[in-house]
Amino acid sequence: MPHFSPAASALERAYAATSSADDPLVAQALTELAGDVQRRLHAGASIPVAECKDICDALAAVKGTGNALVRINCLIDLAHHLYLMGSPFQAIDPAKQASALASLASIPTLTRKALTTLGVMYADTGNIPQAIECHSQALEIAQSLGDKGIECVVWINIGVALLYAAQYRDAIDCFERVQTIASDDPSLKAWRLSALSNIALASLHLEDYARGLRAAESAIGDSAPPSSAKERLSRVLLENNYARLLLEVNSVDKAIERCAIAKRYAAESHSARAEIAAAIAEGLCEVHAGKADVGISRLTATLEKARLLRPMLRDTLAALVKSHEFLGEPQRALVYLREMMEVSRQVQQDNALKHLKLHLDNIGFSYAEATGGAVALERREAALRGQVAEQELFRSRIEMLERLAVTAELRDDSTGEHSYRVGKLSALLAIEYGVDDNTAFMIELAARLHDIGKIGVPDAILLKPDKLNDAERTVMRSHTTVGAELLSKSNIPQMQMAEEIARHHHEWWDGSGYPGNLSGSAIPLASRITALADVFDALTHRRPYKEAWPIDRAIDEIARLKGKQFDPQLTTYFLTLVEKLRETYVDLDAFLGQAALESPFLQARSRIWDTLRKSKDPDGSGADSRLDLQR
Repeated sequence: MPHFSPAASALERAYAATSSADDPLVAQALTELAGDVQRRLHAGASIPVAECKDICDALAAVKGTGNALVRINCLIDLAHHLYLMGSPFQAIDPAKQASALASLASIPTLTRKALTTLGVMYADTGNIPQAIECHSQALEIAQSLGDKGIECVVWINIGVALLYAAQYRDAIDCFERVQTIASDDPSLKAWRLSALSNIALASLHLEDYARGLRAAESAIGDSAPPSSAKERLSRVLLENNYARLLLEVNSVDKAIERCAIAKRYAAESHSARAEIAAAIAEGLCEVHAGKADVGISRLTATLEKARLLRPMLRDTLAALVKSHEFLGEPQRALVYLREMMEVSRQVQQDNALKHLKLHLDNIGFSYAEATGGAVALERREAALRGQVAEQELFRSRIEMLERLAVTAELRDDSTGEHSYRVGKLSALLAIEYGVDDNTAFMIELAARLHDIGKIGVPDAILLKPDKLNDAERTVMRSHTTVGAELLSKSNIPQMQMAEEIARHHHEWWDGSGYPGNLSGSAIPLASRITALADVFDALTHRRPYKEAWPIDRAIDEIARLKGKQFDPQLTTYFLTLVEKLRETYVDLDAFLGQAALESPFLQARSRIWDTLRKSKDPDGSGADSRLDLQR
């Protein structure tokens, strides 16, 4: 194959001649390759993506742990460079290579660094579950090394990943842990200020304005004037959050003062992102100050710039939604809300499908073959592997989607077990109804994905504690079609059932459900089954908009809706099933959610939360059970 990098080509030739990573010729080629990368990066040069991939491939071809330090550092440098170039997906491969090699070579400091790098790439590309898994491993290593600075780095990155996932309270706990670690060490001041800035942002989302203002004021009060482009960008983002918090408590004049500071630093930073952030804050201030035309005009002009800088598009649209709501213009707000949702949906769907492809490639699944002939592939695999192997194959293929579904649910189910409980209860009901074991198995896994479309629902709607208005309800209901569309594009054989469940689990037996107003047996059986399990679990557990109902009350409600919302025959089977389960299992949640204990993602969250609990309460007497999976 052609080489874009002469140094990579030289390494390939040297290794082909010796097949030993310890050979002096290979060592020299590695040193020259790594030196070339470092020189170019330090000089501010851009290494094209194709050349980065060429170098990574050459490094991947070298086996064993010889010259591991040079190889690992080169891979991490490439990952950071690709990330800064706006290619985080391409950065995943070198970060994974670096992590695997550092672990194999037993170099804890570099293993931690590589895992943190990989976690950042996963979080930035929307794969929060694997980001948390990486950061959890990095945290264990950081603590074993006893380096407080490194531990702060990991906690900051865990918190940021949780911010991306809209798990704001959990994120704040991570940032507060950084404050505790860094409180008495002047050398860790930068991490303490970063934590405070992120607390301000999380508090803004939670509408905990007093807490957010305290954090923002503390961070700004302790900060020196920024001196680098990176510091100026961070300060602009902090001033943006501070101004928005001030507007929420009607301190308009003070917010305008902070906007002026943000605008000055943005101009000095020569950063498009900083300039957009400053313009958003200024536009919001103008709207609140009674200069609606000026503010809306500024935000509209900023929107055009943000369309070219996609990471800022969602924030700009959110500002326009907020402004039109403030001005009493709900129809205009709805236009921007719909665009914001479509932007989020498209980005998240694209990211999910890219990660799914990486996952399928990793387990040796022929993506192109599935695209061209899923039915033929199913038949051949079934003949070769048999039913049990086929089940395990399907389970491994949907593992990535399952993690994403759990992440989508975590915003209103902090345990992450809802999807697993619904899947298990659906399978049990299917068996009660008379389906065969293999079909019940497929229903269990497919039902776990029923709410995967919630990844496209804005936080403000999904987490709203009050009743949704008509526009918000329309957006919320779209999670059925968003999820079905994502699953339909997965190109995984046997995914039709999961797609049907995602699309139709909110249809009603009498035809008054959504999205298709299907009725009776026109609703797929698996969707009718999942609907009962989903409603029962939602009723019996706390959500942002309701408290948990007692099981007896939930049973009465489901019985009341027999023949209206639910299939009457299935409802009879379901009510009988629940009574049998209550008699058999003292802790019904523990039984139904048992599969959650096997989730690497939820295990990682549990380890992180255990660490936080121990730091707050060394004897464990006042432990918070939000993420407790250790039953």
